[in-house]
Parts: sequence; C-alpha cells; structure tokens
Amino acid sequence: MPPTKKKPQVTAVPARRRELLDTAAEVFAEQGYNATTVRKIADHAGMLAGSLYYHFDSKESMLEEILRTFLDELWNGYDTVLDAGSGPRETLEALVTESFREIDRHRSAVAIYQKESQQLVTQERFAFLAESQRRFEKAWLSTLERGVAAEVFRADLDIRLTYRFVRDTVWVAASWYRPGGQHSPEEIARQYLSMVLDGIAVREKSEANSQKRTVTSE
Repeated sequence: MPPTKKKPQVTAVPARRRELLDTAAEVFAEQGYNATTVRKIADHAGMLAGSLYYHFDSKESMLEEILRTFLDELWNGYDTVLDAGSGPRETLEALVTESFREIDRHRSAVAIYQKESQQLVTQERFAFLAESQRRFEKAWLSTLERGVAAEVFRADLDIRLTYRFVRDTVWVAASWYRPGGQHSPEEIARQYLSMVLDGIAVREKSEANSQKRTVTSE
C-alpha cells in the first residue's frame, strides 16, 4: 500500500488574511473594482504584489471572499430574525437594526455591493449575488405584506415602493457611516425607525378622529 501523501500545510495566517481582505475592501470601495489592481492593494498593505499572491490567486478571489463573508454574516443575522416568529413591526425593526450592524462590521463590503453588484452579477463567479438579492427582496416584501394584512402598516402602502425606499435609505448609510463614531449602529437604527414608522404605522383611532374633527370644524 503506497504511503499516504501529507496534506500541504496552510501557511497563511488567518489574522493576516483578514487584514489583507479588509485592506482590499477599502481600496475596492474607494477606487472601484475595475480601477483596482493587485499592485494597488499590495501598496496599501505595505507589501510587494508578489507577496500578495502568496495569500490570494487574484483580485477576483479577494472580492469574492469579501462579498461572501459579508453576505454570510448578513444572512445569519437575518435568518435569526425571520425564524423568531415575531410580529411584522418587530421583524421590520429587527431587520433594520441588523442591517445597520452589518454596515458597522462590513462598511466597505456594503459600499462595494452597492456600487458593483449590478455589473458583477453578470459573471458566473458572482452569481450568488443575484440569489442573495432575491432572498433579500422576499424577506422584506413578505414582512411588509404581513404588516398590511395585520393592519399594523397602512393599507394604502405601495409595498414595492416602500421596500425600495427602506432598502436604499438603509444601505446608503455605508457612504457616510464610520465605525466608532458618535452613534452606535443600534442608535442609528432607532432614529431611522422612528422616522420611517411614523410614516407607515397605522395611526391610533383617537388621533385620526381628532384630525377629522379639526378638518370638519374648519
């Protein structure tokens, strides 16, 4: 029986790999994927381009790992929220809060996703982006639809328009949010939700009747 070949040892240090991916994400987000070269990433990491190839075989590999890591963590959080069986308002609040937490953890990856996904999704290697987008849309639309059916959200809501508004106004925060700033992601989510839900939550009957009496008296 021939001797068993030893498996090659993994020499890349995980912490260093994470550090290099964080650097690459910042460069991709700032300069754009097409304009970014391996040499540029290596320069920002303080190493030679050849040394970067020791850890990754291409910039495509780096980008794929950046986006997969972000989306895997996003869906771990989202699935926990969706599996909790909470009411539609509580689910929406939790999804928004989880989204801001992901921006805090993966700000550069979110910015890349926002800017580049439409172009990347046409490549077979990044087909997972389209599947994630379908899941994302289904999760938000079903939550809004449940809210309307339960009379928690207004019956006259355009569900898809509301979904696009919530989606875009949440994720655009990646363009200005900086981790470690004045507000935590939870505080930003709370402020955001207070603005959004005042516009889509069903008003109390007493408030609606009061406004109706005011209009009638005029």
